[in-house]
Amino acid sequence: MKPNPVLRELGFSDQDRVMIVHADDIGMCQAGVAALDGLVNSGVVSSLATMTVCPWFPAVADYYRVHPAMDLGLHFTVTSEWDAYRWGPISTRNPASGLLDEDGFFPKQSERVQQRGKTEAVKAELEAQIQRAKAAGIDLTHVDSHMATVFHPKFLQTYLQTATNAKLPALWLRVDEAGAKALGIDGLGALAMARLTGQVESRGMPLFDRIFVMPLDNPEERVATAQRAMAELPPGLSYFILHPACDTPELRAIAPDWKCRVADYQSFTGKALQDFVKNSGIHVIGWRPLRELMRRKAGRG
Repeated sequence: MKPNPVLRELGFSDQDRVMIVHADDIGMCQAGVAALDGLVNSGVVSSLATMTVCPWFPAVADYYRVHPAMDLGLHFTVTSEWDAYRWGPISTRNPASGLLDEDGFFPKQSERVQQRGKTEAVKAELEAQIQRAKAAGIDLTHVDSHMATVFHPKFLQTYLQTATNAKLPALWLRVDEAGAKALGIDGLGALAMARLTGQVESRGMPLFDRIFVMPLDNPEERVATAQRAMAELPPGLSYFILHPACDTPELRAIAPDWKCRVADYQSFTGKALQDFVKNSGIHVIGWRPLRELMRRKAGRG
């Protein structure tokens, strides 16, 4: 593909490596809220996203109102994956929406939402989550998707259009037809995804060249894993995702992968990664310049 036009529009060259270092799942539980000070002041993490449907979202909103300069987006959530700690939709209690399981919560698996979720119900839920964040006083910088659920072809257009209507950039990749097939989308679906991606990019939505997620299956050598992944980033706009949280009894009770989440917090607030990023030659930005670029383009359209 051609070089990402966002690079030059932000004042970089086509050969620059530009990266957002992003913390997911903020407000999912108290352990993420406890991590906020360390993350915001880490010198490495440049973006965070909150889950407005989760029990600790009000505490995130309280923190944000005291720290309004933080780069905080919305982690669109239509699944509830844990066994003993659950949440559900804020827009509906109708089982026909496909957004409720037998216990009245969001389904645990993305696949179930993708199979049974009604597109209009997902649209209403995404819009309700945006409105909850705004009502709490949060000036959102972007939107993305918990467990990548609404990246599915069934919901992708709704996801991107909801973001556009809210004048917010959305996390998505610059995929052509071959790239869509590499994501597991076949036939006409791959072609449709490539066309949709081209359309939203041409209309001013900033898109990413690659996404890297810190693995949640091995808590060992997190600093080395992050350094290796960052060192291998090619030119372009990259998105680097972690799931940081403080070590608490609550987190240990909720998440089988708690050790990885604690290791993410410790690694990305530590001096070793801070020094590595500073000397890497990678330009670290947040979502705010992408949001303002998108809005300037929309104003010229």
